[in-house]
Amino acid sequence: MRLLPIWRNGRTQPRESFILAPAEVCGIGRLDANQTLRFREIGMHTVLVVGTRNSKKREEILEILTGVPVELRDLTSFPAAPEVEETGRTFADNARKKASELALAFGQWVLGEDSGLVVPGLQGRPGVYSARYAGKQGDDAANNARLLAELAPLPEDHRAAYYVCTAALSDSQGEIQAVTEGRCHGVIVRQARGTGGFGYDPLFLIPEYHMTFGELSSRVKHALSHRARALAQLRPTIRRLLGQGA
Repeated sequence: MRLLPIWRNGRTQPRESFILAPAEVCGIGRLDANQTLRFREIGMHTVLVVGTRNSKKREEILEILTGVPVELRDLTSFPAAPEVEETGRTFADNARKKASELALAFGQWVLGEDSGLVVPGLQGRPGVYSARYAGKQGDDAANNARLLAELAPLPEDHRAAYYVCTAALSDSQGEIQAVTEGRCHGVIVRQARGTGGFGYDPLFLIPEYHMTFGELSSRVKHALSHRARALAQLRPTIRRLLGQGA
C-alpha cells in the first residue's frame, strides 16, 4: 500500500489529507495532480452491485437510484457471478437469497431484488413465478397471454391486481442489513396497451391515470411503481451504511 497526497492549487496537503491506496492501483510512477484527485473522488464511494441480469430491470433500478452517493455497478461487471436460483416461497425469500449469495461470491455490497404481479382473483398468481409463468424465464409475451387467458372467464371485479417489489441489501460478508417492500395497485386490462416498461406493464392499468405502465412515461412510472417505493425506503439505509459523508 502507498500513501497518496491530495493536491490543491499545485501543492500537497497535510499528511492527514493523504489517502491509502494499493500499489497495483498506483503503479510504479507517481500520479499527477489530476489522477490523484480522480482517485480520491472514486475512493470516497463504496461500490453497490445491483444483483440482476435483467437488462430492463437493471436500467430501471439504476435510474431510480440516481443520486445515491455510492458507485453503482451491475452484474455485467462480474461475468463470473453465479446464477442464483429463485427457490423462495416469497419475494422476500428470493431477494434475500440473491443479495446474500452474490455478496459472498465477489465480496461486495449487493442489492438483491425480487418482484412480480399478484392477482387476488387468481389466488395470488402469478406471484413469485411472474417471470416464468408460461414456463420460459423472461418470455413476456407468453406470460401475458397466459394471464389474459386465465382472467378471461372471470367477472370484471376479479381483474384487480398489484405489483410487489422486495429489495434486500447485503453487506460484503453476505449479511442482510435491510429489507424493504413496495406495492402498486392497479387493474389488468383485456389487451396490451403501450410499448414501454417490461413484464406485465402493458396490461397493468393505473386507474387514476387511465393508462397502463406500458403507456406512462418512465418518469411517472418511477414515481408510482412498486420498485420505486421499495427503493425509496431503502435509500436512507444505503446513505447511512455506504454513503461516506452523506
